[in-house]
Amino acid sequence: MSERQGPGADTGTDKASGGQDDSKSNLPEDFDIDMENPETEKAAVAIQSQFRKYQKKKRDEKS
Repeated sequence: MSERQGPGADTGTDKASGGQDDSKSNLPEDFDIDMENPETEKAAVAIQSQFRKYQKKKRDEKS
């Protein structure tokens, strides 16, 4: 019996040692995007929306 692991599943090959606090320290030094800026949030929502449309179109063309 084999189980499929979805995206983001822990496969044991992750070199990070743990929690979310480590991810903040892994940012490149030149990362200067203000994550608190409302315009940044609007841009992220717009990008995600377009990506979801792309994924849906890709899936519909396949079937």
